[in-house]
Amino acid sequence: MRILAGKIAIVTGASAGIGRAAARLFADEGARVVVTARRSELLGMLVEEIEAGGGSAAAVAGDIRDEDLHRRLVETAMERFGGLDIAFNNAGGTVGYGPMTETSTDDWRATLELNLTSGFLAAKYQAPAMMARGGGSMIFTSTFVGHSAGMPGMGAYAAAKAGLTGLVQVLAAELGPHNVRVNALLPGGVDTDANPINFPGALPETVHFINGLHALKRVAQPEEIAKAALFLGSDMASFVTGASMLADGGVSICRT
Repeated sequence: MRILAGKIAIVTGASAGIGRAAARLFADEGARVVVTARRSELLGMLVEEIEAGGGSAAAVAGDIRDEDLHRRLVETAMERFGGLDIAFNNAGGTVGYGPMTETSTDDWRATLELNLTSGFLAAKYQAPAMMARGGGSMIFTSTFVGHSAGMPGMGAYAAAKAGLTGLVQVLAAELGPHNVRVNALLPGGVDTDANPINFPGALPETVHFINGLHALKRVAQPEEIAKAALFLGSDMASFVTGASMLADGGVSICRT
């Protein structure tokens, strides 16, 4: 039997990278998925791929900073598929890099809205739907930055993601009596368009440096992080809640 047979899931940031890999993996493992991102064309292609593989999916395009999007995602899950069991709140990102003394207030606020406030909005609508089903699993993509390492130029991002980890812990305590598990997933470097190794004109030295930060001497493929999310979302992690699970290739412990 497939791991997520009969489950209904939301995946944010699903147009590319980790989110796209997770949406496809969840569907392959039997979940019916509601996917979201800002790029509606890419979402449509993803839904077509999932359905071509025998899965079921629905797309709701939008910005995760928009409270109405989170309401619509849950409503779509309930109306199309009958409820909500899993939410992989993966979308987020950086709003510029630079020293804290040179970070604008607007960039600071935008980073918190994208990475922290969006998590609050997701939980606000997802939790009641999961409680109505007798339980569920929320997963939030955080990062090792601000958890086990301070990376220069990433102060706003680190603060937002560290705040998200704190939110996860409180949600886990509040929702545990309702059988809703809440965890943070902390990747290391991942081979996506947002990684400097894939920036136009990236130098070999840059690629070597970023790979070398990890104990495994490489970055992850999106599918590898999706598998970690699958574990947290499934019954295999039935006694895991309030955790900050590293899937970082050893970047947190590597000093060579």
